Formats: sequence, structure tokens, C-alpha cells
Amino acid sequence: MLKMELPEERSQKLIRKYIHVVAVVSAYWVISISMVFVNKHLLSSPQVQVFPLSFIFVGMISFNNFCLKYVGVPFYYVGRSLTTVFNVVLTYFLLQQKTSMKAVTCCAVIIIGFLLGVDQEGVAGSLSVVGVVYGVLASLFVSLYSIFTKKVLPVVDGNVWLLTFYNNLIAAFLFLPLMYCTGEIPIIVGYKHLTNHVFWGLMMMGGACGLAVAYITVLQIKVTSPLTHNISGTAKSCAQTLLAVTWFHEVKPALWWMSNVIVLLGSAGYTRVKQQEMMQAHQEATVSKREEDKIIT
Repeated sequence: MLKMELPEERSQKLIRKYIHVVAVVSAYWVISISMVFVNKHLLSSPQVQVFPLSFIFVGMISFNNFCLKYVGVPFYYVGRSLTTVFNVVLTYFLLQQKTSMKAVTCCAVIIIGFLLGVDQEGVAGSLSVVGVVYGVLASLFVSLYSIFTKKVLPVVDGNVWLLTFYNNLIAAFLFLPLMYCTGEIPIIVGYKHLTNHVFWGLMMMGGACGLAVAYITVLQIKVTSPLTHNISGTAKSCAQTLLAVTWFHEVKPALWWMSNVIVLLGSAGYTRVKQQEMMQAHQEATVSKREEDKIIT
């Protein structure tokens, strides 16, 4: 006869799991937001089987940074808000998993918010078409990264540190030809602040944040799911927008804020829909498990 868990034991396990997930997600928020602000300063200052994942990782980092170079931190949230939309599309084509009509409707709301945000940046005269294109590509690669991370983790026996090490090691070599093709190497060699200790201090801080966010991203995907990771990233970006507007003392019109609200509502609605679907699937699995236990006993 199988040993049945007491309700108290199940409750304690569930609480410990929730605390662990909240801690990981909170760490992801803090590290990721810090990296965005550090990278913005650096970029804007006038002064093996893991290989495909590393390739996507390089694309994600590159397009994220290019987007951040051409757009402000406040618009960065809306500029990269299509991650959830790409997640639905890629999940269908790569994993053959269909999405409900309610979830698709929420994605449509996100797209409307994105288009309104782009329009308002144009009205304000601060629209960078190149930055928006990079933002869309960054959203695509962020979605790809979360999906492939979940698929690749079993290859390294679920070891987050090992995957982070392989990822960064391979990415370091992949960045070299990319730097050569984009003409970045002569710029770096001739940079007049290359020996400035403040510059290297910021570079080291950005590198530390990059390594930390790489680890915490994989860990968040591991303890939650690619979907939850993308939703967490969207919510984090919303908080990041509010912080950026306050930090840079910017004044935005009502429609600009409306675009952010629409994206947030679309993302929140999508979260709720997927939560209900997962709860229903869990209940069905629980009922099935109970029936199996009765047959065994």
C-alpha cells in the first residue's frame, strides 16, 4: 500500500515551494533592472547541444543592447512587449501546443498597446525606428531563449550553474566574429576612455550583472516555466518604466501611459487565462491520480 501524505505535509511543501519561487523571481527583478540601467549608461555615454542556446543567447543580448542604445529606458518596456506574443507563436510552431482564443485575444491587446506606444513615441519626436526593430527582434530572441532553455536543461542534468558556464563561454567566442562584422573592434581599440578606471568599474559592474542575470534567468525558468518567466519579465519591465521616468525626470502624455497600461492589461489577462488553464489541467491530473491510487490500493 502506498504511503499517503498528510494535508499538513502537503501544505508545508507548497509553502516552501512558493517561498523559493518568490525569492528567485525577486532576485531576477533586482538583477535585471540593475543591468538595464548600467548598460544604458555604458551604451549611451559619449565617453554543444548547448550551442544553439548560446547562439540565441548572443542574439538576445545583442538585440537587447541595440534596442537600449537607440531608445530610452521608459520606452524599452513597450519596445520589448511582444515577447508574450512571440511565445504563443513559437510554442505553437516549435512545441505544437495550441493556445486558447482567450489567450490569443490578450495577445491582440498587447499588440495594440505596442502600436500605440510606437505612435506616441513618434508624436513626441523621440521615435527610433531602428530601436523599435531591435526591440521586436529582442522580444523574439527572449522568447526563443526561454523555450530552448527549458529544452536544454536536461542535457546538463538540470544544473543551472553548468548551463550558465557553457552559455557564457560559447557566447564569448560567438561575440568575436559579430564584433568584427559590425566594425566594433577598431572602435574599442581606439576608445579614448579605455584606460579610465570609472569606465572599467562600470564595465565590471555590467559584466557582474550580466552573469548574475544569466544565472537567475535560467533558475527562474527552471523553477517556474518559460511562460511564467516571460510574464515576470513583462511585469518587471513595467516597474522598470516607472522607475526610469522618475529617475530621468521625464514627463509623458496620457496616451503614452495608456499604451503601457494596455500592454500591462493584455499581459495580466494572458497570465490569468493561462493560470486558469493550468489549474484546470492540474485538477484533471489530480482526479486521474486519485483514481489510479484507488485501483492500486
